Amino acid sequence: MNMAGAKRVLEAALICSQRPLSLRDMEVLFDYALDSASLKGLLEELRLDWSDKGLELVSVAGGWRFQSRPEMCEFLDRLHPEKPARYSRATLETLAIIAYRQPVTRGDMEEIRGVSIHSQLIKQLEERGWVEVVGHRETAGRPALFATTRQFLDDLGLQSLDQLPVLDDVSGAELDLGVFADSIKGASGLSDSPKP
Repeated sequence: MNMAGAKRVLEAALICSQRPLSLRDMEVLFDYALDSASLKGLLEELRLDWSDKGLELVSVAGGWRFQSRPEMCEFLDRLHPEKPARYSRATLETLAIIAYRQPVTRGDMEEIRGVSIHSQLIKQLEERGWVEVVGHRETAGRPALFATTRQFLDDLGLQSLDQLPVLDDVSGAELDLGVFADSIKGASGLSDSPKP
């Protein structure tokens, strides 16, 4: 297969895929006939080919994907109006603690927030695919350690945790959870639950 044909196959695979494709996925697609350097070259060509279109080729934590450009959102929302997922302030704050302090236990999160965290809140984040148990702390009771997932990064359009908004002090107890919660909402179309 020539490179023009490979580019067409790669373009089709990226457009039709339900999830981002990693370089490994792409190597499998071509039965290992193309190395990662060749694939990166094709990805860059595709990115440039689509630079003036309504879609863009982006790299996220899970690999490469096509997505609509942000300026297309207002038009696309007219076709399929969706209400953004609503999460309570407590849920967004808990997610912020996990993202910046991972791995953390539920006890760590409760200490930072100053209130107890309902198990349903953490379950909601796990069901969304944003957090997972990555181990257990070697202390009495062996509490679960939580961390964010690749899905969390993909949903926010990030390649790594280094791209999270910079907060003034994430090492002390005064983590500015509001700043992070607002960043999450803006990046992912989420919103706080309505106040009673």
